[in-house]
Amino acid sequence: MAKKDEFERISGADYVPDPEIEEFMEEEIARAPKDPQQLAQRLRNNTSASPSDAGGDPDATWEDVNDSGEESVAGDNPTPDQSNVEENANAVGVNYEDNEELDFLDKIERRDRERFELDERSKTDEDTI
Repeated sequence: MAKKDEFERISGADYVPDPEIEEFMEEEIARAPKDPQQLAQRLRNNTSASPSDAGGDPDATWEDVNDSGEESVAGDNPTPDQSNVEENANAVGVNYEDNEELDFLDKIERRDRERFELDERSKTDEDTI
C-alpha cells in the first residue's frame, strides 16, 4: 500500500488501479523464480529441451516445447523476451551471419534439403537411421 500512496503523492492524482490488472501483476510477481538454482535444476531435469528452443528466453516454459509448444518461437503465446531475431531463427534451425541477406525461405529450404541427421556420416554404429 505504501507504493500506491507514494504514487499518489508524486502524481498528485487520485490514482485507482484496475483490480484485475493489480491481481494479474501480483500473480506474475508470485510466479517469478526466487531460487537462483532453479534454472540449473530445470536444465538438469529437462534434457530434451532448453531455453534456446523458446528463443533464448529462460523464463518461458521451454520444458513444454516438445509437447504444447505454447511459448516456443512459433507458439501461440510468445513471451516478451522472444523478440531476438537471431535466437528465434536459431531455435528453428536457421542461422545468419551479420552481413548476410535475410532470405528466410531459401534458408529453410536449404536446411530441409541438407539435414545433418540424414547424412550417413552423422550416424554412429549404434544408430538405427
